[in-house]
Amino acid sequence: MDISNKNLINIKDANITVIGLGRSGESAARLGKKLGANILISDGSSDTGVIKHGEKLSTMGITVETGGHSEKIYDADLCVISPGIAQDATIVNEMKANGIPIVSEIEFASWFTYGAIIAVTGSNGKTTSVNLLAEMCETKGFSPALAGNVGTAFSDIVIKDLETMPSDRVYVLEISSFQMEHIVHFKPFISVFLNVTPDHLDRYSGMDAYIQAKMNMIQNQDQRDHIVYNYDDPVLNTKFDGVLPQTHGFSILGERETLFTMNATKIYDEEHATLIHLDKLALPGRHNLANALAAATAAKILGVPNSQIAQVMSTFVGVEHRLERVLDVNGVTYYNDSKATNVDAVKVALDSFDSAIHLILGGKDKGGKFSQLLPHAQNKVKEILAYGQASEKISAALRDAVKLEQVSSLQEAVEVCHLRAEPGDIVLLSPGCASFDQFTNFEERGKAFKSLVKKMVSR
Repeated sequence: MDISNKNLINIKDANITVIGLGRSGESAARLGKKLGANILISDGSSDTGVIKHGEKLSTMGITVETGGHSEKIYDADLCVISPGIAQDATIVNEMKANGIPIVSEIEFASWFTYGAIIAVTGSNGKTTSVNLLAEMCETKGFSPALAGNVGTAFSDIVIKDLETMPSDRVYVLEISSFQMEHIVHFKPFISVFLNVTPDHLDRYSGMDAYIQAKMNMIQNQDQRDHIVYNYDDPVLNTKFDGVLPQTHGFSILGERETLFTMNATKIYDEEHATLIHLDKLALPGRHNLANALAAATAAKILGVPNSQIAQVMSTFVGVEHRLERVLDVNGVTYYNDSKATNVDAVKVALDSFDSAIHLILGGKDKGGKFSQLLPHAQNKVKEILAYGQASEKISAALRDAVKLEQVSSLQEAVEVCHLRAEPGDIVLLSPGCASFDQFTNFEERGKAFKSLVKKMVSR
């Protein structure tokens, strides 16, 4: 199948293999079916949830196989691949050997829409930033749709839009490096880069490979498009010299002129008109200042008025699973930070509090260096509860400097914290790891934590 020219792609009657029955794979399969393709979706798992999803798709006329991949997957004109499958996986190499083009779900969905795309990536802060930006775009002239890593697959939005064809649609997409590994035509109107810190080093050969995957996001942008990036990030500061798109920085240090500049008391625009005073911001923390400035800069490029940008900045209080306050129990406050899937995100969480912390760390190791937490944990963290596949690595890195106990599960960690925490303390789930050893995703992990906390209170 020739996919070299986006405008000539026609998938009607094409044989498309979708690998992975997760959220993005299921959505891509349904989009392909709606557009007249013959769809086979294949997943190596025999998990009950996967089988149930497969049964639902089967009723739509989609061929489903679970528990392994048959040779039928190679009888395809195109392969849409799950972001969970690494670039060097055997199935990827065999698809290539068979001459089958491979694309990500984000790429696939982008073929069938012409709305403006704002794509946001970064090691940390993506979910907060895209939610801020989507709310800023809830104004006359724009109909924002939030999708990507944030919960709704891009294909799901496109399916709906094929029916209504909204002329004012703006797609605000949270993008991971995994989704950028198989890009052909994907072309954001605005690409937003929040930061780059070590992450997913269990998947990539090193930082250079990880950074390059993120940089794929701009490969199709031209002089009509825009890049928004963090001036304060030493990696990003070296990446955008000489690129075709228009570049716009943001900075919480206030040392360079930007669309919005910050000083000690306020944020103001290029004409030195006050956007908002810092004491009116609803989200606490310096990291959220950067997220807010990134969103504000992208919104400004789109033409969102300052009044709308300021209104959102003054009312937006955060998103689920990111430093989410769960409950106050006998003077102890529980926070769900399940979205913190790398060490740098845990640093941010620890720096957000002054109270004594009972820190729950663990899950599937992503190659992070847990020793980097020490400067942020000393004199603040009372104890660490380490669980999951990474617990031994966490223990080896931190046990000599911080009180640490390895536990068998998230449930046991919560129960131990409940017994030991004193009034004024904080119990913080900020895992610093992926969730996939015990949970489907970070959302499931965060919901499990909240449920465990609430069950203890009800005893």
